[in-house]
Amino acid sequence: MNLGIGSWPARRVMVRPDSVAVVFEGRSVTYREFEVRVRKLANALRACGVRHGDRVAYMGFNHPALLETFFAAGSLGAAAVLVNPRLRQAEVEYILGDCGATTVVFGQDQRENAAGLEAELTGVRTWVSVDGGGPGEEYERFLASGSEEPVDEPVEQDDLALIMYTSGTTGRPKGAMLTHQNLFYQYVNALIGQDLRQDEVHLAVAPLFHIAGLNMMTLPTFMLGGTIIIHRQFRTPDADLSSVRGFMVGGSPLTERMLTTWAQRGVPVMQGFGMTETAPGVRMLEPRDGRLKQGSAGRSHFFTESLVVDLDGNPVPAGTPGEVIARGPNVMKGYWNKPEETAKALEGGWYHSGDIAVEDEDGYLYIKDRMKDMYISGGENVYPAEVENALLGLEEIQEAAVIGVPDERWGETGRAFVVLFEDAPELSGDEILTRLRERLATYKLPARVEVVAELPRTTTGKIQKNVLRERA
Repeated sequence: MNLGIGSWPARRVMVRPDSVAVVFEGRSVTYREFEVRVRKLANALRACGVRHGDRVAYMGFNHPALLETFFAAGSLGAAAVLVNPRLRQAEVEYILGDCGATTVVFGQDQRENAAGLEAELTGVRTWVSVDGGGPGEEYERFLASGSEEPVDEPVEQDDLALIMYTSGTTGRPKGAMLTHQNLFYQYVNALIGQDLRQDEVHLAVAPLFHIAGLNMMTLPTFMLGGTIIIHRQFRTPDADLSSVRGFMVGGSPLTERMLTTWAQRGVPVMQGFGMTETAPGVRMLEPRDGRLKQGSAGRSHFFTESLVVDLDGNPVPAGTPGEVIARGPNVMKGYWNKPEETAKALEGGWYHSGDIAVEDEDGYLYIKDRMKDMYISGGENVYPAEVENALLGLEEIQEAAVIGVPDERWGETGRAFVVLFEDAPELSGDEILTRLRERLATYKLPARVEVVAELPRTTTGKIQKNVLRERA
């Protein structure tokens, strides 16, 4: 199985061929069986015209077919493009058109979009339906049409393996190009930074069409020969946590409330910091450091270097805020068809994250906010994440988002939007501000707090602050 390690060897060896690789909706598949399925799918794709350098898209929620498509495309030297199934038709059309996908495999949640786009996207030659229905061929029938012969296409380390589109909170999404080398070093970083075993059982409930869900635990566990239990989507069941050895979280800093909750339940939490462009690992906070360095994003991964720098790119002293930059063999090749944005993002050979952080004297990173979210009020830098954390410290508040808005006197001031818990007593914005004065310096206080029913979010669950700015 090609896991991003360059050219295929003449003789391929599976780590544990008779161990269970994937469990999905009551069905178990061994590594040997999985390998056969990937071979058949690769040969079926080749028969319908997929060639080295082509793009094969998968749009759907978690399913073994996603992993099979990823591996089959890679074995042909093609790049897999994983598309968020929550996107609307216009958003899907942009991504498939932008990457020039020639083949699209889709799940049941994308049938309608696939049907609407079949006539529009003339560059797509083949449509394959995982759950049946919609345009094109049914997945199992399509897979069965391929032979079990090994695919002998040479695949090099610098060949494109995966295109992941960013969430596009500030505009059109960009396709981050990740090579086989990028993926290989990401997996090694993850194996070094996490306590994974050969007999690991990983519950894949995070979206596999996002970089962390795919690359932080799922594929590293696959490399070791562990078992992946795939759920289509995350749902919140009552569960016995006695067998759980740890959770991996990321995306944004965990609130103190959340960290305390899991600590009280005795569940170790690994906190990762990264982004699509770094495949995604940049920093990792191991469970053993969770209490001592609570709220930290941890230290650099083994093969990835990261620094906190000022606006001129110079490293800043410990405790001083700056931008996080990273470099290493896991950092993307660039953005698909966007040379100018690639040059800007990778200026000087470092990926510029746009995240503001401070590093303590022990080398642990603490994320403050996004550079674009920070605002300056009366000459003082204000980090919305700090204000949001203070708001979430009030027991009535379930969610909070803070933005900077223009102000004639101070240049900018804060505007806070909060969602209350359903059973919480009603609170006015002025009442919240009064209680907030006990927690924050005056210059950090928002000028106004609005209580709202909900906060606008992207399909990945991130708060859309650009929408809040427009509203303000």
